[in-house]
Amino acid sequence: MSQGPRVLITNDDGIGSPGLHALAAAAVRAGLSVVVAAPASEASGSSSSITAVEEDGRISIEERHLEGLDGVEAFAVHGAPAFISMIATHGAFGDPPDLVLSGVNRGANVGRAILHSGTVGAALTAGVNDGRGMAVSLDTGLNPVSLYWDQAARLAVGLLPFLMDLDVGSVLNLNVPNHAGEDLPELRTATLTRFGIVQTTLAERGQQHVRLAIADTTEDPDPDSDAALLAAGFATVTAIQPVTGTALPALPAVLHNMSPGQRA
Repeated sequence: MSQGPRVLITNDDGIGSPGLHALAAAAVRAGLSVVVAAPASEASGSSSSITAVEEDGRISIEERHLEGLDGVEAFAVHGAPAFISMIATHGAFGDPPDLVLSGVNRGANVGRAILHSGTVGAALTAGVNDGRGMAVSLDTGLNPVSLYWDQAARLAVGLLPFLMDLDVGSVLNLNVPNHAGEDLPELRTATLTRFGIVQTTLAERGQQHVRLAIADTTEDPDPDSDAALLAAGFATVTAIQPVTGTALPALPAVLHNMSPGQRA
């Protein structure tokens, strides 16, 4: 029997994350051809950064053995998740992957604040490079008693046939409640809420410093948004796009009215 699509499993929580291991194990059980490559240390909040630690022009990549994943190639990379996703498309870990699964992230990634997520950045980078991607996150809250990684991993793998039927460049953002049980949570398509679950605020501004704080979002999310549906106990999936251009109808008129010196 031929193997399924080749899948890169990455994340922004680092190579030692149990969420990463759960996602890789679920992909293996589904018969996919899996390679794991993740940051050597946590890279949360790295967005789509393609930064890496260089020494003599080389980026260190270390082979790792992940418990319970015998036979699966695994690499710890001294670079950001999007960097890993990008170099995978150029054959850094063998044949380029057909898709990138990024997660399972510890904590939800909802709303327009996903712009800053390294988990989401890796998936979007796959889309930019003519692949497909899915960011997978578990809504753990701040102090969870238990973490049900397998629920998120199983739901993500179950969505893969749907993702593979979408156009090349497609990217999905999946968020899953942190609930126990054999039954998977009901899945709903969702819009992006205006903000994330929490917001970064400016707590203090001094002459040579600033201090930030994290606060709960106060505005009520739209009932069809990822934040609202996730809070109601549903898993949510949202189609997201890599950076794309848009028309500026008024710009030609503005340029026409500018003097030649201003246009230079």
